[in-house]
Amino acid sequence: MGRNSLRMDEKEVNFLPKPKIPKVGCFRAICDRIPARLVLYFLSWSGFLVSFVMRNDINFALVAMVQDPSANTTGSDHCNTLVNDVPSLEEGDNYNYTLSVANATTTVLLDGPASIDDIKFDWDSTVQAVIKSSFYWCYVLSQVVGGVATQYFGTKNVFGWSQFLTAACSLLIPHAADLHYGAVILLRSVQGFASGLTWPAMYAIVGYWIPPVERSRFMSSFQGFSIGIGLTYPLCGFIIAHFGWRQVFYTTGTIGMVWCVFWYLLAYNTPQEHPRITPEELEYIELNVSEDIKNGQGMRVPWRRIFTSMPVWAIGLTTFGRIWVHYTFIMSGPEYMQKIFCFDIQQNGLLSGAPFLCSYLSSVLFCYVADLLMDNKTLTLTNVRKLFTALSQIVPGVLVLLVGYLGYQIVTVLILWFIAVTFITASYAGAMANIVDIAPNLAGPVLAFAQTIHMTASFLQPLVTGFMVTDSQNINQWLHVFGVSSVVAISTYLIYQVFGTAEIQSWNYPVPDPEVTSSDDSAVIANQPMIKVEPGLKFDDDDDEDDDD
Repeated sequence: MGRNSLRMDEKEVNFLPKPKIPKVGCFRAICDRIPARLVLYFLSWSGFLVSFVMRNDINFALVAMVQDPSANTTGSDHCNTLVNDVPSLEEGDNYNYTLSVANATTTVLLDGPASIDDIKFDWDSTVQAVIKSSFYWCYVLSQVVGGVATQYFGTKNVFGWSQFLTAACSLLIPHAADLHYGAVILLRSVQGFASGLTWPAMYAIVGYWIPPVERSRFMSSFQGFSIGIGLTYPLCGFIIAHFGWRQVFYTTGTIGMVWCVFWYLLAYNTPQEHPRITPEELEYIELNVSEDIKNGQGMRVPWRRIFTSMPVWAIGLTTFGRIWVHYTFIMSGPEYMQKIFCFDIQQNGLLSGAPFLCSYLSSVLFCYVADLLMDNKTLTLTNVRKLFTALSQIVPGVLVLLVGYLGYQIVTVLILWFIAVTFITASYAGAMANIVDIAPNLAGPVLAFAQTIHMTASFLQPLVTGFMVTDSQNINQWLHVFGVSSVVAISTYLIYQVFGTAEIQSWNYPVPDPEVTSSDDSAVIANQPMIKVEPGLKFDDDDDEDDDD
């Protein structure tokens, strides 16, 4: 009897509907364990890495693209560089071929006849300078455009399409060079305009995705550009030596296109749009990101208030000083190492790129310490930003001056060089992160305005250096260059010390709907729809009040 009842119970249980358990594949299960914010971090990091590889590839490739008429002339300098005519090449032989680029004699290792075919453009130093600078003309002009476009189209579209356009231009540069150098200048201008959109676009997404306590750490993802700069020089040198300069642009352009595929598959403007984000992570973001930020997307940009904001000007001016000293190392550094320290092109590439590889690690450390100071309430957010801004400008400002005074003490100078470039990255826990602090809803437009100010240093620093250094082997002239960089970096920080703040500005919030009045308690301020109650309807509270009566 007991057995029959047990069988009956089992049959009855079998008739009950079984709950449907969704089948999740192994890959999806693994993906669910990866926070969406971490995916966004690596997309941002890799995006800036690829962007700066495509930005800087031509600076190195020009050495192999240009055959100067004075290529076979011997120059007298303290390095005693020996210049020989090009011997006849035979299959499989390697030779040292001397190029004269911008009046600087450089020795490049070429592999066989295929490489010699790539060196055929008779572009003088002026043409080369225009090609390099054309990128930054349009780069500065597109900052505000990027901020406005991001407000309307979102980071996913603006950042993604800007990278796609930059990569497409990289692929076309070899063909443009065959046509005319003017075509190369045009493509570089387009690249500069497109690349200028990336920074405002990525800044805008931070406010929606990243809680305040994590922002400094997330800002270290922007330092992917340091890895990009550090990898560009040795990568281009290897490709040119083995495959020719054309493959440099085909390689960087292809890398950019592949990155775009991952971006469009994995990036989303807000956590609410993400189809694979876990409920736990979505809840965490929504609880820790201000409601004002969520309601701010698509809001009207108060440009007049931004243009007249002293905290915004403080950020723009202080980062002008940081860009100035940074570009002293990026653009003047390789020439200084070649002409003063007599490094060959391969040593120069490695030593010029290595500090930027190290600077990424330092940026992660600085941003982590900044978040730690804020989490433990050791310092206020404003003081944290000022501390790390000081580290990013005062320390490099002092060290760059010492580099000039130390002269030919190569080991000591290289150590100080590494330390200075490393400390520059502290700005991403300082003034650069401060942009999101003061205007989380308008981080894109604010960054666009600040970048328009501070990226002018990318024009002025090379111009001032060219004016001061008429003899690149005169170390006293270089001392003047380093002295100016020191003064600019330190003096501009003082402006931020006085006017910088981390307080959210009043113009950051959406303008209330004029139809919503302050006397209407049923209205939600911040542009939310007014709740209208139809006549005759009652709420539960009304019934309770009637019962009390």
